[in-house]
Amino acid sequence: MRIISGTHKGRRLEAPSWPGLRPTSDKLRETLFNVLVTVIPGANVLDGFAGTGAVGIEALSRGAAHVTFIDTDRRAVALIQRNLERCRITSGYGIIRADLSGTVVPPAQAPFDFVFLDPPYQLDPAHALQAVDGWLTADGWLVVEHARRQGIPDRIGGLARVRELVSGDSALSFFRHS
Repeated sequence: MRIISGTHKGRRLEAPSWPGLRPTSDKLRETLFNVLVTVIPGANVLDGFAGTGAVGIEALSRGAAHVTFIDTDRRAVALIQRNLERCRITSGYGIIRADLSGTVVPPAQAPFDFVFLDPPYQLDPAHALQAVDGWLTADGWLVVEHARRQGIPDRIGGLARVRELVSGDSALSFFRHS
């Protein structure tokens, strides 16, 4: 895994040393950021189910003003911190250990211009979508990575899916306020 573009381009990230964590591939991250290229500079970003932190670190590399990383696993929280240190990123972020699969109090940094969620494929993403529905700015983007074969609703609360991109076994669903 590496940072694809921006000020930290080419930096290698540490991969997880335990089973069950499925980092977003370089190819899928590149696709994601190609779609949102105009959204990221100066954006307030949430990387939910952050795992390695690759998506949030990529956002910082591409000019995001602030990234909030959220993961429930203490090992993932430590891995995110190590990856930030590997990239020599010392500011512009916060790390929260919390479970986004249930009801969560919005972080102090909310609302967000861009929310990325990559829940475990066995988890119903609708719960996480409902949790963050009110955390987006009026013109914000919510993107959910999910298994291509996994059904994901076209609407959750005030959010509607506006695009879906498929890459291998994974898909990215893009939501906006409707």
